[in-house]
Amino acid sequence: MAAARVLLLPVRRLLHVPTRSPTLRTYASGTGFNFILVDKRGRGGSVGLIQLNRPKALNALCNDLIKELNQALKTFQEDPAVGAIVLTGGDKAFAAGADIKEMQNHTFQDCYSSNFLNHWDELTQVKKPIIAAVNGYALGGGCELAMMCDIIYAGEKAQFGQPEILLGTIPGAGGTQRLTRAVGKSLAMEMVLTGDRISAQEAHQAGLVSKVFPVDTLVEEAIRCAEKIAGNSKIITAIAKESVNAAFEMTLTEGNKLEKKLFYSTFATDDRKEGMAAFVEKRKASFRDK
Repeated sequence: MAAARVLLLPVRRLLHVPTRSPTLRTYASGTGFNFILVDKRGRGGSVGLIQLNRPKALNALCNDLIKELNQALKTFQEDPAVGAIVLTGGDKAFAAGADIKEMQNHTFQDCYSSNFLNHWDELTQVKKPIIAAVNGYALGGGCELAMMCDIIYAGEKAQFGQPEILLGTIPGAGGTQRLTRAVGKSLAMEMVLTGDRISAQEAHQAGLVSKVFPVDTLVEEAIRCAEKIAGNSKIITAIAKESVNAAFEMTLTEGNKLEKKLFYSTFATDDRKEGMAAFVEKRKASFRDK
């Protein structure tokens, strides 16, 4: 949750690195954004691409940035052409944390009365799969934001961490919960209690990250995966995502019962009929998202 500004004194020169991907444009509803860049990629614009864009602050997650992110996600969720979404940052930082200057004077009453950080979880309500393409620092809120996504791809120089303990607080947007489920109690406890970071390779070995790529190819690899996902039935993909996510909330017995019900529900769709017919007829399925 907290920005790692105190940890990044040796790399202040990075604060002035300009953002890359100049071809990104403001897509969502024709509305300009201040803190993100938005585009559509892939065949037929099947992949929504969102880039966090506060390079001078290492993409620190201020309140307005999260609001813009939620707006862009809502637009992509409602866009029938989009089947999957990629969320990325810059080469130096995915997001170095939440904006400490914005929150440092908050009181308990402020946080409690306003349900502080609650709107961060809106990302987890998006039914379309979201791939985090993480280059550079994913610390505090940046790590939490990446973990809210469905798949994490990392550049080979990425670093993950929850340094809130060094700022006199704890993670507040799922850091203690999602990290523990992803990497296990021992490593999560070590990271949360020491504030130490792990590398992309360590994150991959621990199960936090699916794959590691060179920095320059990371985003394109994430788009390629998203495009592949988008080629499947959108309704079946949403059902599959719901079933996998349920595994973190239920016992094995409860989860298996839900999986069976969701599996049965696919037999009410045209796409299930088309998929099985195409398999039997040895041809490529033509899904209509129905």
